Amino acid sequence: MAMLKTETPSPQHPLLDQYPIPELVASFVDDQFNAVQAVRNAVPRIARAVEAAVPRIEAGGRLLYVGAGTSGRLGVLDSVELYPTFSWPHERAVALLAGGESAMFLAVEGAEDDHDQGMRDMAAARPAGNDVVLLLAASGATPYVLGALQAARDAGALTIGIANNAGSTLAGQADIGITLDTGSEIISGSTRLKAGTSQKIVLNTISSAIMVRLHKVYGNLMVDLKPTNAKLFARALRLTTHATGASDEQARVTLEQCGFHVKVAIVALRRQVPVAQAERLLAEAGGSLRAALDG
Repeated sequence: MAMLKTETPSPQHPLLDQYPIPELVASFVDDQFNAVQAVRNAVPRIARAVEAAVPRIEAGGRLLYVGAGTSGRLGVLDSVELYPTFSWPHERAVALLAGGESAMFLAVEGAEDDHDQGMRDMAAARPAGNDVVLLLAASGATPYVLGALQAARDAGALTIGIANNAGSTLAGQADIGITLDTGSEIISGSTRLKAGTSQKIVLNTISSAIMVRLHKVYGNLMVDLKPTNAKLFARALRLTTHATGASDEQARVTLEQCGFHVKVAIVALRRQVPVAQAERLLAEAGGSLRAALDG
């Protein structure tokens, strides 16, 4: 069996352990540029994934993430960040991690090798036709992930396989395969490095692009965030004043009236209407702030 590129020792840094610290640090940083290039090369496939996902999510589907180890933890990270960033419901961003929740903090040996458990975990999530399943595995051959892929495909969900080795089973069997050819790691086999970076970029890109298409961004403003701490409450205020030209006091009063829903506050201030009417205008516009302002 041929060695995977992600497992092959890098010929570029055979004396890594002897580098002076400045050179050691620079080598790790410079190697990350290869992650960006690998993602850039995959843009057409990523765009296809977004285009296929948006109508399903618009129809009520969920985002389901599947992975083991680093890949699985990156899926968890993307799923939990969608609520504070875009007010995306927790129940519509579900992450499956080989070994269960405890594997987020401690490695669960052998969990990634259990194909049948991947099938069972995915089946327990009850995938449906409008769900979008993002499956990650640097090798592209992780049994747990392939088991989840089989169950998701059997349920008719859209499957997007993200791998770091060309010709992988995961990318080949998913409805849409995305190969991030990051090559050898600077520390051989440590895919938490640039392979992980490339996966993080792709997850950021796919979920954020979907949210843009769902009208959760106006221009480049995060207008559908859910304030959950002082930083986010301050951000909501800044976004509202920026988009409307209102004073801090005007924006604060309006935000308080609508539960700090930035989109509603912007419509109310820009259209000079009560909050209740602003909410109706947004609903009639399908949640599109731009349409509610132009209507």
